[in-house]
Parts: sequence; structure tokens; C-alpha cells
Amino acid sequence: MIKIENVTKKFGNHTAVDDISFEVKKGEVFGFLGPNGAGKTTTIKMITGFFKPTKGNIHVNGFDVLKNPLSVKKSLGYVADEPLIMEKVTGAEYINFIADVFEVPPETRIKRAEKLIEHFKLKDFIENPISTYSHGMKQKVSLISALIHNPDLWILDEPIVGLDPESAFILKKMMRNHANEGKTVFFSTHIMEIAEKMCDRIAIIGNGKIVFIGTVDELREARGNETLEQIFLEVTGSESEKIDFSYLD
Repeated sequence: MIKIENVTKKFGNHTAVDDISFEVKKGEVFGFLGPNGAGKTTTIKMITGFFKPTKGNIHVNGFDVLKNPLSVKKSLGYVADEPLIMEKVTGAEYINFIADVFEVPPETRIKRAEKLIEHFKLKDFIENPISTYSHGMKQKVSLISALIHNPDLWILDEPIVGLDPESAFILKKMMRNHANEGKTVFFSTHIMEIAEKMCDRIAIIGNGKIVFIGTVDELREARGNETLEQIFLEVTGSESEKIDFSYLD
């Protein structure tokens, strides 16, 4: 579903992503982990075609991201780390607009929208302007809009952030079901607990480089009996354990 080969992204003299390569397969929930600023969002924006790689190749669903950008965008559902959506329209109007973009037939979009709105408990607010929504409600509208055309590939950047516990539970269940149907979920997170419970495989990125790829069990085996939190901090080069807290005494 996703194939990344020797991809680098530079912004001026800063290398945000440094020669990374990995594949995401059909039928798996694939977690992309790393601390803030590690290169997760930059990588996702290259996969979805918002950023052009400085070097390397990316294929999504068999399409070259640079040569076939429209085919790539049509074949996936993308939720950004920040729900940047039109705020002067209602939630229903925005979802309908996105359904128009993806040419979803009227009867199909109505059925899907009704189910998704019910799942995310937005029925009482969907006719209100998005400007009146909380951050979590905007995130829900972004999710519904990304899934309205029923794409095989979901790309979700920190999708749990901002959601209430019930909605987060529902989304995680939807992600698992999507993969069980032979489709693919690629999502970023910096929370190891979510990755442990959700993912078939993970990739960890630190300072723009892939420092691990495999299952959580393989990561544990490679690192001994440490907690996942300790392992994550170690493989990403965190300085957390060296911090001096004596000034609080």
C-alpha cells in the first residue's frame, strides 16, 4: 500500500527526514512513532503529496506520488494533525462538500454519513457552524470527511489527540476492523501504549531517521525487559533520564 525508498526532505539547511525506507502492507495497522519534531508529520505530508521529497521515491497504492498525485489523493483518506477545515459552514455542509470532491453517490454518502455521525455522537451538532465546535468535534468532522469515500488506505496523523475516551475507543475499533477487512491503516502517534495495543507493526523515527521497524514484541526482544516507555526514550535518543531535578528540592 505504501512504499518509501530512500526519502529525504530538507527545509533549507535543516534535514527533517533523512534517507528513510519502509513499506506498509495491506491488512495491517501500522504505527509511525516518534517524539515531537522527529519527522512524523513531514513524512505523512510527503506520502499524501503535500510536500515534495528532496530525494527518493514514494508509491501509494501503486501510484507514484509525484507523477500521479490525484490518483494518490483519491485512493486514501487523510486526517491531519490539526483539523484545518472550513469554519463558516456547518458540519453537514462540509461533509457533503468533501463527498462531492470524491464523487460519492448521494444515496451512498447519506448512509455512510449517518452511520459515522452516529458513531462519533455528532447528530445534535452537525447542522451547527463548525466555528462553534470544540477541537474534538472538529477532529470528528475531519475523520468523517476522510472516510466518507470509503478509501482502502487510511492515513491518520495523531488521530486520538483531542478525542473524548468514547470516540477514541470507537476510532480504534474502526481502525482494527478496517485492517481485518484486508485494508490498511497508517497512523502516527508518540504514545507507546496505543501502539502496543493497536499495531501489527511499527516504525520509530528519531531525528529524521528510522531507528526501528518491526513488531512491538520484536522491539522488546531486542531491548530486554525494559518498559516500552524506557525503550522508546532510548531508541529515539531522549535525554530525559539525564535531567537534573535537584532544583526542585
